[in-house]
Amino acid sequence: MPQDVLRVEGTRIMAGEEPVTLRGFGLGGWMNMENFITGYAGAESQQRRALRRVLGDDAYDRFFDRFMHAFFTAEDAAFLRSLGLNSLRIPFNYRHFESDDEPFTVRAEGFRLLDQVVEACAQHGIYTILDLHAVPGAQNQHWHSDNPTQWAHFWSQRQFQDRVVHLWEAIAEHYRGHPWVAGFNPVNEPADVTGKAIGPFYRRLEAAVRSVDPDHILFLDGNRYSTQFDQLGDPLPNCVYTAHDYALPGFVDGGPYPGVSRGQYVDRDRVEETFLERTAYMRETGTPIWVGEFGPVYTGDPARDEQRYRLLEDHLAIFDRHDASWALWTYKDIGLQGVVTVDPDSSYLRRIAPALERKARFGVDSWGSTDAGIRDILEPIERLFEQEFPDFQPYPWGARRWIHGHIRHVMLAEAMVDEFARAFDGVGPDEAESLADGFAFSRCLIREELASILRRAVSV
Repeated sequence: MPQDVLRVEGTRIMAGEEPVTLRGFGLGGWMNMENFITGYAGAESQQRRALRRVLGDDAYDRFFDRFMHAFFTAEDAAFLRSLGLNSLRIPFNYRHFESDDEPFTVRAEGFRLLDQVVEACAQHGIYTILDLHAVPGAQNQHWHSDNPTQWAHFWSQRQFQDRVVHLWEAIAEHYRGHPWVAGFNPVNEPADVTGKAIGPFYRRLEAAVRSVDPDHILFLDGNRYSTQFDQLGDPLPNCVYTAHDYALPGFVDGGPYPGVSRGQYVDRDRVEETFLERTAYMRETGTPIWVGEFGPVYTGDPARDEQRYRLLEDHLAIFDRHDASWALWTYKDIGLQGVVTVDPDSSYLRRIAPALERKARFGVDSWGSTDAGIRDILEPIERLFEQEFPDFQPYPWGARRWIHGHIRHVMLAEAMVDEFARAFDGVGPDEAESLADGFAFSRCLIREELASILRRAVSV
């Protein structure tokens, strides 16, 4: 067991006198649920409200108590270790720690859940990075910050920022000196529209955390979904700056690899060029490189998936060449991206199958669906904006994705929240618990090709 917490020394992360390269997964869908990972529509808070209405308090509590226990256990940690991996990034939603009705009152329940996974990983020699994935007011415009609106209010509201600083002071106190906690990832994929708030906020947060815990590393995401670093200023001490590095051919609508995706030709050289662009700040400042998220989705088509595996292998080789640590997104889901996937024949997936079909038909999920089924709706709106509002290019990705965000991922997603919940009509407490148990490692399947690629990559 390590005696000291990890620290930054120049371009390396150090464990005592030995450099460490962190290689692992992100634990998406657990303490911060996401629609494509577990199958619901919209944002987590919408889904939870709808399920409580349908299930009632007892069945709701039994379902989520079992889900939170089963999603990641010592069996999962042992499997990660068997792949040769040494780290796990744990996303969590502030709602596990604090209620909007009682701001600044930190709940012990959040620590009970986090401790469960931190200790399971520690017992298997796996470092954990604690990632605040959803903050009060939402730090970005998308579903994964539990945001149903496309508006990120966190950056303009001091009270939201105060609550996050207070929460991180409590987390830093709780994990102070813990040698298997690699560090704290305070805000996932920030999207500060003006770019004026993020730098001062990071400096304020760093000072507050250091006053409680002077030793743990801070893993700081760049602005614009962890791709832009010029607004952060000079690097802070004992900090790792983290880029997210998804490649165009790996998206659900990505083209062949190598080949053209979204109008760009992408091959291995272009993947490396993009990585170098996104990590230029780290090399310029002489700080470590950690890619906090990356990875393709899988389509079920053997030929296309073979290209996705080739893309992943190229990405991993590039990271190794540049001494970059990484966390692959995501560990476990219902079949799109995880190395561990829920059995398609499970009671859970059979029950929600009609809702999944409807979601796919309307392209409701931003991650994992396309607009093919509603082009007749979207094309006239896209054309209208091109003709009437050609200069309208809203942050962060322009008019087309803004339109899709409002129509597919906000309006249609919200309309489908209750449809998903109705799939649980008539489910009692015992059955609810059994449904959640479908996420237990022993009941899931392994994406063997992905597991083999990871074993080979870390054995080099």
